[in-house]
Amino acid sequence: MKKSLIVVFMILAVATFAAAQNNFGAATQDILGAHLNYGRGCAACHAPHSGAWGNGANKSGDTASGQSILWGQDTGNLYGREIITAGKTIEVLPTQAEFIADSRSQPDVNGLLTCLSCHDGNWAEGAMMKDKVYETLPNTYGPGTIPTLLGNDGDGAGNYLANHPVGLNAVVSCGAPWNWDCTISATGQVQMTGPNSSQFFKNYGYYVSPAAYNNTPTVQCTTCHNQHVMNTVAITTANSGTGLAGSYYATMFFLVGPYNPGSGTLGSNQTAQFCRQCHGGEANESNGQWNIGTTY
Repeated sequence: MKKSLIVVFMILAVATFAAAQNNFGAATQDILGAHLNYGRGCAACHAPHSGAWGNGANKSGDTASGQSILWGQDTGNLYGREIITAGKTIEVLPTQAEFIADSRSQPDVNGLLTCLSCHDGNWAEGAMMKDKVYETLPNTYGPGTIPTLLGNDGDGAGNYLANHPVGLNAVVSCGAPWNWDCTISATGQVQMTGPNSSQFFKNYGYYVSPAAYNNTPTVQCTTCHNQHVMNTVAITTANSGTGLAGSYYATMFFLVGPYNPGSGTLGSNQTAQFCRQCHGGEANESNGQWNIGTTY
């Protein structure tokens, strides 16, 4: 009788957990969220005709806008600029010729320059956006209006030092003491193959996409952000090795992995887990705690 009750309780617990998982990604608004751009939608960034000229957003007189991914924002004042992010990481932004050329060989074209054409606030003057976060933040998160600009975010125009390292020199590394025990393939792909990193992959997953440049993984905006989905992340068969059920999980700020500070779950560590995808030295698994998974 006791064994039967234990089995029943286990079944109920598993069912409850699965049901909770399936509800994590129940969005109440369009997945584009802030990138609906006050109703303009996709065309605000990908202008079907005439680039930034067609969007009425060309203040610099940029003649290259629209020639890469039909980009519809003004990139002219950003070409060749130098920005220095946290850790004094130097990035020289692509030139106009590099913007027009094949961006697959230089990931800071579509992975950084285009993002800054809206989110710079310093040189990029053509962007039609406000400078505060769009999402409704939970009361437990903080007092609300987080800035969305990098080069003019309250520290003074031109200061990028308060932002995460980004660009061709923001390199992802493997090896102790601060990084994962991972490996980097010949083509610059991060492989979570070490004892600690592979266990972390099971406990949370690996959703970020470091961009390969000269066969070296680098951090671009699109490494951590999916600009097309603001509030939901899908767990699919492609990353089913995480041990998570195939479902949809809540996220914020267009982040590519589960990240939900407003989940209401006591002891939830999913926001910390997102950062640990790259910062392996601060992860549970790298500090002898293999059995601490992810609480959503």
